[in-house]
Amino acid sequence: MKARGRIIAFFLLVIVLAGLIGTTSLPIAKDIKLGLDLQGGFEVLYEVQPLEEGQEITQDVLSDTTDALMSRINVLGVSEPVITIEGDDRIRVQLAGVEDQAQARELLSTEANLTFRNFEDEVMLDGSDLKQGGATATFGQDGQPIVTLELNDPGKFAEITGEIAQLPPPSNVLVIWLDFEEGVDSYAAELGKPDPKFVSDPRVSQRINSPSVEISGAFTVEETQNLAGILNAGALPVALEEIYSTSVGAQFGAQALDQTVFAAAIGIALVLLFMVIFYRIPGLIAVVTLSVYVYLILLVFELIGGVLTLPGIAAIVLGVGMAVDANIITYERIREELRVGRSVRESFKAGASSSFSAILDANVTTMIAAGVLFWFGTSSVKGFATLLIISILVSFLTAVWGSRLLLGLLVGSGVMDAKPGLFGLRKSQIHDKSENLEILDLSTRFDRFDFAGNRNKFFAISLVLIIAGMAVIGIFRLNLGIDFTEGTRVEIAAESAITKAQVEGFLEEAGFPSDDIVISGDDSNLGVTRYTEEFSQGEIEELKNAAVEEFGVEPNVSTVSPTVGQELAKNALYALAIAAIGIIIYATLRFEWRMAFASVVALIHDAFFIIAVFSLLRLEVDVTFIAAVLTIVGYSINDTIVTFDRIRENMRHIKKIDSEEQLEIIVNKSLRQTLGRSVNTVLTVVLVVVALLIFGAPSILNFSIALLIGLIAGTYSSIFIAAQLWLVLKKREFRKKGPIDIEKLEEKNKWGSDEPVV
Repeated sequence: MKARGRIIAFFLLVIVLAGLIGTTSLPIAKDIKLGLDLQGGFEVLYEVQPLEEGQEITQDVLSDTTDALMSRINVLGVSEPVITIEGDDRIRVQLAGVEDQAQARELLSTEANLTFRNFEDEVMLDGSDLKQGGATATFGQDGQPIVTLELNDPGKFAEITGEIAQLPPPSNVLVIWLDFEEGVDSYAAELGKPDPKFVSDPRVSQRINSPSVEISGAFTVEETQNLAGILNAGALPVALEEIYSTSVGAQFGAQALDQTVFAAAIGIALVLLFMVIFYRIPGLIAVVTLSVYVYLILLVFELIGGVLTLPGIAAIVLGVGMAVDANIITYERIREELRVGRSVRESFKAGASSSFSAILDANVTTMIAAGVLFWFGTSSVKGFATLLIISILVSFLTAVWGSRLLLGLLVGSGVMDAKPGLFGLRKSQIHDKSENLEILDLSTRFDRFDFAGNRNKFFAISLVLIIAGMAVIGIFRLNLGIDFTEGTRVEIAAESAITKAQVEGFLEEAGFPSDDIVISGDDSNLGVTRYTEEFSQGEIEELKNAAVEEFGVEPNVSTVSPTVGQELAKNALYALAIAAIGIIIYATLRFEWRMAFASVVALIHDAFFIIAVFSLLRLEVDVTFIAAVLTIVGYSINDTIVTFDRIRENMRHIKKIDSEEQLEIIVNKSLRQTLGRSVNTVLTVVLVVVALLIFGAPSILNFSIALLIGLIAGTYSSIFIAAQLWLVLKKREFRKKGPIDIEKLEEKNKWGSDEPVV
């Protein structure tokens, strides 16, 4: 009855989970906020500057400025805008889904210092003469849209209009200005222009006794509503200088979302199929827990009000790889226990216990990289890091606790007893318990490889490749994107295939000539060009209008000031350095300094190869590239830590190292035992990355390429560099100190704490 109860509990649990996911996942997914790269919109980073000489920029001033900006955004009717204060003098604004981006940017950056001036630009009235919130968009007697303003002192207005009315034409004007710049603007200079900077210049022919004043002109209804909204929100207490901006067309965003979700679905489906084929029943359980993992990721992200971006979707998909990794580590350990002749229950208990340490260490080191990425990242990169952190925590929960709970119910029921095929094992692979074999004695598919004996060859291969990579970087340099330099990047899309000559001709005709054009996209319908100078708001709008007229699709435009570019480059170096230091400290505490040192050398090795390949292929290095490098840092250390965890365990079995040959045997055995797991893990993640590479949006193409290169380099370094380097360092210790007593090392706690028993 107890066995039957466990089986019933297993199926009830699976049915409940399936029902919960099936009925609530769609509403949750619909409630998640989409970033501007998925639904179009724009993001701008302002540097806050004093409006008057001597003005101090405090946190209160920044807070007042964000309130004023939010009031203006409310005029636009944009849902869920994101306005954040960054540091001591910056404000970032993200408006996803906004239809008229030019109008929105003008609305935000307008200081809204309203002044009424005479013919000679002398101030007659200013914003302080108007009632707060007294601006109203309405219609004049001729049916034209106007803005009416209520006055604090109608008598003052009557006196001023009386004075102006006595002046001869054309001096009898009351010129209405927004953000008049002293020493720059003048009525005389703007008069006669088709689009003057002043709002209007009505002629005054008589004294006006009225509690309100009208602003009229060639306005649309929408323009009068915006003007009234700006005036009611009040003037900004500071000046705002735009130092970074990016805008994404709505069509771009929708296409990117469809492509990346499709790629993610294919990648995850391939991973699930692989798990079922290779691990059978445990693989099926992994399918259940991975489904729960994706569901929980979306649920947590929706609860915290996160904004989902393209890199964020990539983080979820990559998190599947980490969750699979934890499952693979556990299943491989269970299979090893089965192979030495232990029962299914004994194998499950021992495998779950022995795999916990490797899973914990691998996840913590990846968390360090993700935490650093979050701290130094901005905008979509911070969103990527947030999802990566959530992914690590949730994958640990589902893969360690969830998988073991479900598998434990089946194992405890006895239905899997004496059935190694249910774990993906053949009976010929199972040894009899009477042979008293240890896991260290098991044969593997890789027994003919002498990793330790050929270490100098591996070092030589890496050295040659590093020298070649340095030469490549020295010759070609890095193709730094505008994120790390400065300037403007434009992505021009078309509804059908376009050629470089077409884009070049269009840009020439539009007044933005460039010969730095790259054609990409699934149908060669995307042209990317860069400029060394920053485009103004007017230039961006002019280019966008021309592109829509020519190609039918609104382009993406990003501008970066030199200040931001330098800061991003500096923060990228800080992020890599701090991640490496954090991993060294953790690995030293959990293992020993030699393993920590070897791990970080392997990380630098992997990061270098990503950089070298990007230099060789002339791929653009941007902020998401740094996110990819730090992600690989986490993945690479993950692989390396699992290998070192097995080396530590095998040394515990031997208890005392009497010769250098024993060290080589331990390294060889450990690598052979973990190589299958390493291959399976990297294969599952590669499946996901390749799906993103082939089917994902063009905007994360370089991100996917960096991940793929890093995965290959990381697997190579974990197997052929890190463990071999540790062996070299350990041999030196052996020559100096003689035999190594592992039990004494354990007493001194130089190998980290013991794993909990599950």
